[in-house]
Amino acid sequence: MKFNNDLIEAAARAAHEINRAYCSALGDCSQVPWDEAPGWQKESARKGAALHLSGDASPAASHEAWLEEKARAGWKYGPVKDPAKKEHPCFLPFEDLPREQQAKDHLFRAAVLAAREVWKASQAQALT
Repeated sequence: MKFNNDLIEAAARAAHEINRAYCSALGDCSQVPWDEAPGWQKESARKGAALHLSGDASPAASHEAWLEEKARAGWKYGPVKDPAKKEHPCFLPFEDLPREQQAKDHLFRAAVLAAREVWKASQAQALT
């Protein structure tokens, strides 16, 4: 099934906001709302949404794709997320992440797949 850019955008936004809420619950208030997020962060979320919409990517596969994207952009491991230095504490293989960080990949995937199901239902309803 082909998905349009509107679905990718909606799924990316939903996943970003769920991730932001989860991070906030963990005490990490560094995430900004979607409308204030920098372009690179939105594009990363869109790519993650497209990955999950195009197949059955696992949370680990999603993280590894994110890690590869970050590496190509010059990011590296750092104890604190610092976009200016291109450092991120999750710049690790999925299996080396703490469980609460792995959970973000599970939540991201769930948000995207839920958005897909809502979109499918709306398309089916539009045909009736």
